[in-house]
Amino acid sequence: MSKNATPEELEAAMLSLLEERGPGRTIGPADVAQAIGGNQPEGWGPLMQPVRKVAVRLMKEGRIVILRKGRPVDPDDFRGTYRLALSPIPDPPG
Repeated sequence: MSKNATPEELEAAMLSLLEERGPGRTIGPADVAQAIGGNQPEGWGPLMQPVRKVAVRLMKEGRIVILRKGRPVDPDDFRGTYRLALSPIPDPPG
């Protein structure tokens, strides 16, 4: 695939990888970038920032959780290594 991946392509790859892993499992942002850009750093490296932007938007929408050291982060203010997980499905009321 191309280095000029759209946010929609990144979102689809991210959610697909997370669903493949299953509940309670995480992926890294590089997993998403490599799914689109391939295994060569010049292919996936430029996608890391766009992947982060998509992850932040999806967390704000409540669809995924961004984790650092196993804990959810503030999507507007986090640094360093992070992992992605599907949001827990809330228990039904009652």
